[in-house]
Amino acid sequence: MTSTADRVRVAVLISGTGSNMAALIDEGQKPGASFEVVLVVANRPHAGGLAIAEAKEVKALAIDHQPFGADRAAHEAEIQRLLIQHDIQLVALAGYMRVLTPGFVQGWRGRMINIHPSLLPLYPGLDTHARAIAAGDSEGGCTVHQVTEGVDEGEILGQIAVPILHDDTPDSLAQRVLAAEHRLYPQVLSELCRTLD
Repeated sequence: MTSTADRVRVAVLISGTGSNMAALIDEGQKPGASFEVVLVVANRPHAGGLAIAEAKEVKALAIDHQPFGADRAAHEAEIQRLLIQHDIQLVALAGYMRVLTPGFVQGWRGRMINIHPSLLPLYPGLDTHARAIAAGDSEGGCTVHQVTEGVDEGEILGQIAVPILHDDTPDSLAQRVLAAEHRLYPQVLSELCRTLD
């Protein structure tokens, strides 16, 4: 059984409600887990996920990006300060709606992952479900990948396919894909943390 001291210390970056964050926290609190979510950071002070994290007894902080204006590096420097302060070993993005600078990404190379609501390399970026339906695809899904400088271009670590039904709308497909995300992300993070140095 993995003791708490042996678990990889994970921070989750969010912008909104944090449902994937909650799934990661829950997985990390199970006996024998390979990781523990010890910090949640939001770029929006009113992100709903902050309260959820606090209710699960995880440190939750907001660093509002707005006062930094266009200076993304300065905002990220404040996030980096928190990550160092909390001895973070791996960063998981969960609905974090900011494009990270190359310098920040390079500093966490191999130790920063993201979940994306499509079967990458199909449909990087936004509006993934509408794009999949418009293309007549038979399935959508979700992907966990390493974060690199390019948007949604990093090494794929895991995927789950979700059938697209004949009467699907982007919203109905999104709900089913989100349920798959909540299964996939904890599983991939657990496996990755067991292989880290």
